[in-house]
Amino acid sequence: MKEPISRIDPTELTLSDKLVYINRVTKVVKGGKRLSFSALSVTGDGDGHVGIGVGKANSVPDAINKAGAIARKSLIEVPLAGATIPYEIRVKFGAARVLLKPAAPGTGIIAGGSIRVVVEAAGIKDILTKSLGSANRINTAKATILALSRLKEPKKELARRRGTLEVEEGVIGG
Repeated sequence: MKEPISRIDPTELTLSDKLVYINRVTKVVKGGKRLSFSALSVTGDGDGHVGIGVGKANSVPDAINKAGAIARKSLIEVPLAGATIPYEIRVKFGAARVLLKPAAPGTGIIAGGSIRVVVEAAGIKDILTKSLGSANRINTAKATILALSRLKEPKKELARRRGTLEVEEGVIGG
């Protein structure tokens, strides 16, 4: 049984937005070329909350504003173990694959591109990462968010598993 996803209220947090990527898209129509823009924005409070958003519009400022609004709506909470993540995780999103590994204190953020921006916004100080597969910035950022959202706090997960285990033993023994 999956737990319902609880929304994080962005008004309670002090969020900082970071623009990662702007893409100019050209559509060829009868009268010539029609330009539009897409923007990838990451927002986070540096304390375990992070979100990404992709906004599309006919002007750059509108695309950036949309991306920021979408990023604030899609905030997730990241379980931290000190200044790093609790355990290693590999995730695939589209053709982009991402590997996140916890690191010793003082290591810093060993990451590049959109992975670095997402990890910094989440407030992770020590981490080792590797981007495998596609170099697409949007999919790499989404893969990083997916990896961080799949992380669980080890103590809570252990308690959850032990709780279900005790229920099963009670049924079997009774």
